[in-house]
Amino acid sequence: MKNLKYISWNVNGLRACVKKGFMDSFKALNADCFCLQETKLQPEQISLELPGYFQYWNSAIKKGYSGTALFTKIEPLQVTYGLGIKEHDQEGRLITAEFDSHYLVVCYTPNSKRELERLDYRMIWEDDLRAYLLALDAKKPVIYCGDLNVAHQEIDLANPKTNHHSAGFTNEERGKMSNLLSSGFTDTFRYMHPDEKDAYSWWSYFAKSRERNIGWRIDYFITSSSINQNITGATIHPQIMGSDHCPVELNFCL
Repeated sequence: MKNLKYISWNVNGLRACVKKGFMDSFKALNADCFCLQETKLQPEQISLELPGYFQYWNSAIKKGYSGTALFTKIEPLQVTYGLGIKEHDQEGRLITAEFDSHYLVVCYTPNSKRELERLDYRMIWEDDLRAYLLALDAKKPVIYCGDLNVAHQEIDLANPKTNHHSAGFTNEERGKMSNLLSSGFTDTFRYMHPDEKDAYSWWSYFAKSRERNIGWRIDYFITSSSINQNITGATIHPQIMGSDHCPVELNFCL
């Protein structure tokens, strides 16, 4: 069995994040797999020197929008991009890496937007994604991570009462997360820290929200419940700057 450290981070524009100390954080975290969301670039628009890491990119067709990346020390058996459903695969939102012992799925979930204009689409995405994860889980355990754009419970955001109809905290979005978890998956941070409050991974740039820790926990590592006993740590790194999100970490043995 190997002790592994995985990091997930919505960098909100990788080129901007690089100018704000990304490489220092990358080196300090020293993860086996580093999973990025909202890269906002095409691979040819950046050149990262990451010795010892294999690089995989999934970019949106629309330039400067969305996008995911995976940097891994362990070469995957295979890597696939998207869900294999054209409707979902235009925005670079999913990378799946198959390893000997598990699948790693890097995800940037569509935001329902301010007027919930994309909520109906989000519901379709959630159902198709859940079916995809269940199909993988039938073969080997799954580690699913990323900016999932939902605070699942009231403990997961600073102001639940005033946000019940806000994107990321609607009953519909929270219900889809509940459905996923009840299908045989585990929210690793809550598994390790069931009652921890004020633990957030995203803060609005408005009104010094980060300084005041008025945040949301919307970045996750979700794993197959069959490997709960293999989880050794789940951490949030609010001290690491460079984005409106901070990195989240999973430690496990497989």
